[in-house]
Amino acid sequence: MPRSSAATADTVQVRAPDAPRHSAPITLTSTTFEPGGTLPDSMAADQCGGENRSPALSWSDFPSETRSFALTIFDPHAPTGSGFWHWVVFDLPASVTRLDAGVGSSASPGGGRTGHNDYGQSRYGGPCPPPGDGPHDYVFTVYALDLAKVDGAGPETTGAKLNFLMRGHVLAKGVVQGKYERR
Repeated sequence: MPRSSAATADTVQVRAPDAPRHSAPITLTSTTFEPGGTLPDSMAADQCGGENRSPALSWSDFPSETRSFALTIFDPHAPTGSGFWHWVVFDLPASVTRLDAGVGSSASPGGGRTGHNDYGQSRYGGPCPPPGDGPHDYVFTVYALDLAKVDGAGPETTGAKLNFLMRGHVLAKGVVQGKYERR
C-alpha cells in the first residue's frame, strides 16, 4: 500500500545528533531534482535500472565558524524498521560548498571521506525501494560542524554512528527532500 509523506508508526524520523547551535538553516539545493519532487531514474541503484549516479548538491548560508561539513542521504520509509542510509560523507573541508553529480562513486568526494551505506559500501547507493511500495522520501541533510575531522569516523562508519560522533559539534544543518518510487 502506498505510504503518505506524513510520519506514521512505520516510519523513522532522524534528527540531528543535537539541536544545531544556530537556528538559521543552511540552504541546500540540487540542480538534479526539485525540492519535494521526483528523483531522476539516473539516481536509482543499478539493480533498479538506474545509473547509481549521485546528485549535484550545493549549500550556502552556513555559520562562518564552520570547519567541515557532513552529508547524509536517508530513506525513512525503507521497510527495515530503522530506515536506510544511502550516502554518508564527512570531513568535507569548509571551503567545499558543492558536490558535482556523479562524485558518489569516489571514496573521497569533494576531498571528504565516505562512510558505509546500508548496501554495505563506502560510496553513494541510489534509491531502490521495493516494487509496489509507493513513493519513498529521500532526506538529504548537510551539517556544518565545528571540527575539521570527525573523530573516530572512517570508511565503515554508518549513518547512525556518524550521527553519534557529531554530537555536540553541529553548528547548523540544511535539508532538502526528494521522492522516488520503483515502477
